[in-house]
Amino acid sequence: MTALGLWLRHFAEWMLLGFGIGCLGTYAYETAEARRFQADQMAAFERDARTGTAPAAVKQGSLVGMLDVPRLRLSTPVIEGDDTGTLKRAVGHLPDTPMPWNPGNSAMAGHRDGLFRPLKDVKIGDEIRFRTTREEYRYRVTKTAIVKPDDLSVLAPQSDPATLTLITCYPFSYVGSAPERFVVHAARE
Repeated sequence: MTALGLWLRHFAEWMLLGFGIGCLGTYAYETAEARRFQADQMAAFERDARTGTAPAAVKQGSLVGMLDVPRLRLSTPVIEGDDTGTLKRAVGHLPDTPMPWNPGNSAMAGHRDGLFRPLKDVKIGDEIRFRTTREEYRYRVTKTAIVKPDDLSVLAPQSDPATLTLITCYPFSYVGSAPERFVVHAARE
């Protein structure tokens, strides 16, 4: 191998190493930022719950409440919105669906490789709680489903009983953009 060929090989190795370190750094930063955001939202929720403060209106990007699935040890803030920025940091409430305290089918989405990973172990009958700063709503899982991403039937309006729908990508072990969605339906008790 010539000196130039050897130099190019070493240069390529260093470039790939730098790229890999850059990817790991970006992942570490995004993960730390998401955890910081979630901790800030949880602290704000607890502070407002102690004082009984409720927001006048829920706006895009603001805290809606806390979602808990006790058996799965899942507890996370829910933020209004389903855009990329929201879902990178928290579970998002789909704006076109009712709020959990209103009648209807309230839907929330989260990433399967993040906050909603525990949903892979959800079972019919599991309790789900949705807490606001003033009230707590309890739901029971009634069914799960695997659907195509464009199947909007899971968002169909319901009124009696009020329902909660959790949506994440599927399969859970898939790398990249998953081809299906895992859906959890729960009825308010």
